[in-house]
Amino acid sequence: MASAAATPIPAPAVEEWTLPSRGRVGVLALILTESAFFSIFVAAYVFYIGKSLSPPYPRDVLSPPIVNTVCLLSSSVSIVFAVRALRMGHTRVFGMWWLVTLALGLEFLAGTALEWHRLIYREHFTIATNLFGTTYYSLVGLHALHVTVGLVMILIVMVLTAGGHVTRRDAEHTELLSWYWHFVDAVWVVVFTTVYVIGR
Repeated sequence: MASAAATPIPAPAVEEWTLPSRGRVGVLALILTESAFFSIFVAAYVFYIGKSLSPPYPRDVLSPPIVNTVCLLSSSVSIVFAVRALRMGHTRVFGMWWLVTLALGLEFLAGTALEWHRLIYREHFTIATNLFGTTYYSLVGLHALHVTVGLVMILIVMVLTAGGHVTRRDAEHTELLSWYWHFVDAVWVVVFTTVYVIGR
């Protein structure tokens, strides 16, 4: 009896690995770096809570910025809707949600400016007042700086959108910008909890 020829077993398909885009790697590296930077400032704030030798103390001058927080966290939702609309090719809808994100971010920044104006001119509480003032303005100011950078980038995209220069092909770029914005919002949750909940 002749032996049947052995049929070769096909090799399992191997998916070809491709490098992630430079933009994604760059933004992730930026977020990791900034996370470490913020961690240092948060740790310093927590370490020095209650160690100021002179007033005012957090409970004397701080009140939780609830409206500002709601606006900033809502902007994370609106930017998701914006990116989703652009991926579907709906540029006008993208522009609308992008404008909402810009407005919510500006409201947060304006609210922070008003809070600082009250603290400096009514409460006479500055970065040089005591240890609490130094750590408070350093931490909250660092976050406000990141919000400002994010808003500048969002404004540039808004201007380009109004000029008809943003299309479906730019969806990945806007998504990468949204990653940064989500990071800024997530950091605010940590800052808010540290300064206005734990610190008081």
